[in-house]
Amino acid sequence: MSRTVVIKGSIIDNYAQIISNPLFEKIVREYVEVLKNSDPKLLHALMKSEKSKKINFDKIMSFLYQLTFKPLKEENEDKALLHKFIEGLYDFWRKKHRFVIKRERYLKSFDARLNAMKEAELVGETFEKTVRNVYRSMENNISVKTEKILRQVSSGAQAIFIVDKSRMKYEERMEYAWMYSVPFIWSVIYEPPVIFYTNSNKRKGVFPVIKRGFLSRVELTKDWYVLPLHVGNLLIYVYINSENLCHAAGLANLYEIATPDELRNPDGIVLFGVPQEKVGNEYPNGVVFKDELYVGVIPQLEENDYFGYAKKILLTVHNLIMIDRFKLPIHGSLAQIKLKNGKSATAMFMGDSGAGKSETLDALSRFPEVSHLRVIIDDMGSLNIENGKIVAYGTETGAFVRLDDLPPGYAYSNIDRSVFMNPDQTNARVIVPYGNYDEIIRPTPIDFFFYANNYTNVHSDKKRVLFFDKVEDAINVFSQGARMAKGTTAEKGMSYSYFANPFGAIQKREEHEKIVEHYMNKMFESGVKVGEIRTMLGIAGYEKEGPYLAAKKLVEIISEL
Repeated sequence: MSRTVVIKGSIIDNYAQIISNPLFEKIVREYVEVLKNSDPKLLHALMKSEKSKKINFDKIMSFLYQLTFKPLKEENEDKALLHKFIEGLYDFWRKKHRFVIKRERYLKSFDARLNAMKEAELVGETFEKTVRNVYRSMENNISVKTEKILRQVSSGAQAIFIVDKSRMKYEERMEYAWMYSVPFIWSVIYEPPVIFYTNSNKRKGVFPVIKRGFLSRVELTKDWYVLPLHVGNLLIYVYINSENLCHAAGLANLYEIATPDELRNPDGIVLFGVPQEKVGNEYPNGVVFKDELYVGVIPQLEENDYFGYAKKILLTVHNLIMIDRFKLPIHGSLAQIKLKNGKSATAMFMGDSGAGKSETLDALSRFPEVSHLRVIIDDMGSLNIENGKIVAYGTETGAFVRLDDLPPGYAYSNIDRSVFMNPDQTNARVIVPYGNYDEIIRPTPIDFFFYANNYTNVHSDKKRVLFFDKVEDAINVFSQGARMAKGTTAEKGMSYSYFANPFGAIQKREEHEKIVEHYMNKMFESGVKVGEIRTMLGIAGYEKEGPYLAAKKLVEIISEL
């Protein structure tokens, strides 16, 4: 049973278009299958006049259609059960991941593109209104009474993808026809609140890098799409099938979409949802093939149905390319901090998932001494040396944040801009856009480079932020990559990951170590202060207070510059 529904992007504005759509009958059939085990009494209400035990779907569909315009007879004794059936069917529909695919050519004219987006909006709004009215008509014709309260709950598409075919010149394309055979997504319209429930909410393992051809083995069916993304300064094509469009919606809220006029052959490729047998049973949780390009692949397995896999395989491909270019990929965050006393600094915080990077930035933003906090990198960036200075570049225009570690109400204050993943579970996540693409790809000189230590219990304010005197000591702490696991992956307790970066650094450790030594020495030479900030996020009872106290000490240090 598919959890995703894809609707073609044409206007649906009357009941007959809904009821006669094969998709509607498919939904009814799936719901009936659920009821066979969970509530057979509801089926009995629909089949009461049937002598055969076999379900007659033609009669069910005809009955539902009549119910949109014809009230039930007053003496019908099954009204309560029929009411429950319609409510259940409506809820069953609303639990699906619902998308509209609108095909529109990407034109050079800004006004033409704006009109295309407005038309797509109209398609989405009309579809939602029609679905809701079908439901209400059925309900009203069962109860034949005026409802006192009407709830305008989301029932249409959660996201509308506007797509076009590839317009690249044939002579400029790579030799693999499948790369250009599927629709390219060039815009997304969200209908908040956007909430998805996936089969998994944790990631495990690292993605091995295998030097093997894969591009020539790829075959895509008609239910695949490509989302071209700017990941920092790189262009990466993300291919994803319709069952995983929820992850495409998440990625579009986290990265800058490349428009058709910006397209060229990609720097890297990601495929999400490839059949396991095509990938190889030895790579159940994903792999990166080193072909002509780096090709990240996530197999279609329930345990991989987690947004973290889509995000991290993408960043792994990015980081591998950065290492090949002798740049230093950083699993961390970067922010410009300005105080009311006029002092300011740009700080980078490095650490693995759950180290307290995002939480420390959030704490900084709430201090009265801070006049402005501009987040440039939330999770992954890279360092380069330009004109003798260490500068940072970002990758993402949003943040993929644990709900559990944010202040109460933080995510919901941005509910109209966010994409929520499994909000009812441990490690619930929200994807919140926060930045401007032009800002994250602008070289930003850094003043502080911190390792985010979430496991050391600190009782003295003096020890919340420490600085290294020797390059060797700094390299040792950063390379050890220690942290207390926070439930964001399958790990528990203390864990260690080389340079807190299992997304490329550990796979190319020999090359990476040379880059680390070069960049660390340059930091000490150029005056970048390298140290450790103790967030205590991994210590029970300090999940909120730990990042706050660490941020408070950092504010004091900046004020004394």
